[in-house]
Amino acid sequence: MIGRDDLRASVAAGLLTEAQAAALTSLADSRRGARENLEPGDEPFELFRGFNEIFIVVGLIILTTGWIGVVTFAAIENISDLRNVLIGSGLIGAVVVWALSEYFIRTRRMVAPAIALSVMFAVNAAYGFSGGIAELFMVAQGDTDSLPLPLALATVSLLIFWYRFRVPFALAIIALGAFGVSVLIAGNMSGAPQDMRDLFLLSADGPFAVITLVLGLIVFAVAMLFDMSDPHRVTRRAANGFWLHVVAAPALVNTIALSLMDRDAGWSNAVLLGVLAVVAMIAIVIDRRSFLIAAIGYIVILSNTVFDEQSAVFTVLFLGIFLLVLGARWEKIRARLMRILPGFIPRDRLPPSI
Repeated sequence: MIGRDDLRASVAAGLLTEAQAAALTSLADSRRGARENLEPGDEPFELFRGFNEIFIVVGLIILTTGWIGVVTFAAIENISDLRNVLIGSGLIGAVVVWALSEYFIRTRRMVAPAIALSVMFAVNAAYGFSGGIAELFMVAQGDTDSLPLPLALATVSLLIFWYRFRVPFALAIIALGAFGVSVLIAGNMSGAPQDMRDLFLLSADGPFAVITLVLGLIVFAVAMLFDMSDPHRVTRRAANGFWLHVVAAPALVNTIALSLMDRDAGWSNAVLLGVLAVVAMIAIVIDRRSFLIAAIGYIVILSNTVFDEQSAVFTVLFLGIFLLVLGARWEKIRARLMRILPGFIPRDRLPPSI
């Protein structure tokens, strides 16, 4: 073990610069904090670091509720000047959320408030840009032609927010924003999807399933770039990958699985089993339980729309058993899979196996 005294001696001897010693100390502290109390091979996950963070999140929720009430009363009192009310309140909200983020995220480095502030900034940006650009009365009548631009601007503004504060959860919202804008544009061009299944079935009318599949692949690729830049999962880049996998998994798995099951309806259970086996192997190789659990969770939610009642019950039962077995044997299964991987897969960029 190399301690701080060793680093000081290295600096004095000219082996390291002070900047290098400081960077090495920071990395060691980050690794110790990220993997402390974790079993070998486990996946770091953190939503909050203490009850004080929950306390602050509750305060943010109450503050937001009060602000919504103030804006609502202002809009009712100035209905003839509604657009200016929405623009003004959106600007004020953006300034307040940004200032709170500077303190709670950059200064205090809190996790749960960072997630809450990311959601607040995203909602405020969507509301502000929509109030300033969209034709609100047309939107109220079901005409969404004016919505893609303000929502796209809101997504870009959230990307700027992420660049400043580097909140991993914000990337998930950005990915969802990209999905939403793309689906809105496609819906305005070819008509809204008639059913939830149209978003995932490649055989359905409209480009929705293709958009979902392409964006899912892009989000998955970006998540892997983050993961492969931090194979030991000790920096914020791994957390970025975690939340992107949560978004990518439902888009990819449901599009592929539901499309295959719709094509071979008589073999729906076998098709589902095959797709889940492939997804499980990918999740195990990249060591991302979040990718698999998001995919399976979404399939459980949609099972009632895909299967009859009896099949849905047995599907959920099977998925529960499947997850328990994987959870109990994950490390051993992964060790065997890693030994038989083909040579072109960069194992050194993946988390080490036990």
